[in-house]
Amino acid sequence: MCNLYSLVTPQAEIRASFGVPVDRTGNLPPLPGIFPDQRAPIVRVAEDGERVMEMFRWGIPGPKQFGEHPVTNVRNVKSPHWRPWLKPEYRCLVPVSSFSEYADTKPKKTPTWFALDEDRPLFAFAGIWRPWTGVRGTKAENPDRVGEEHRLFSFLTCEANGVVGPIHPKAMPVLLTTPEEWSTWLAAPTEIALELQRPLPDAMVRIVATGSRRDPAE
Repeated sequence: MCNLYSLVTPQAEIRASFGVPVDRTGNLPPLPGIFPDQRAPIVRVAEDGERVMEMFRWGIPGPKQFGEHPVTNVRNVKSPHWRPWLKPEYRCLVPVSSFSEYADTKPKKTPTWFALDEDRPLFAFAGIWRPWTGVRGTKAENPDRVGEEHRLFSFLTCEANGVVGPIHPKAMPVLLTTPEEWSTWLAAPTEIALELQRPLPDAMVRIVATGSRRDPAE
């Protein structure tokens, strides 16, 4: 599953590409390595109908019977646990420049980075979000382990295509690459939006780097 991605597109370009008039992320630096439980930008439609970009934390708690561990990637959209968050008001776009899967090499697995092309043009994961109250964040962020209200996100996965599959056969993120797809994911009825849960064609994604846990590598 995808547990590492990057966002190095300039902030103004992200806002312009996704048509975001309201940006609440502050001064957004390049994020060459975003890991689970970290905060990262998402784009959603606010209550007033405007698109807003905000910093949410990556990983929505899973079902209670499985310990409510944070889930970063969601595949089973028919599950009663995930269905409430597939409504338009809980869908979001997760801005991405590239994402990583780990090749099963020895002695250590090798991070392998995928993007639309070598220039890392902006795209989005098909995300969902929800409010949640509890203990989250690293010990450095929350040393007393105080429960707080959080806004959390995860994103959908699907069958791997022929480029990602040799590295990670089980799945790949749902990648949205056009303004039409972004609008559909944010606003369409659920059954129509879920038609986007499909692998990107092989010709539209490629391996752009290997070996580093950051892209571009330092």
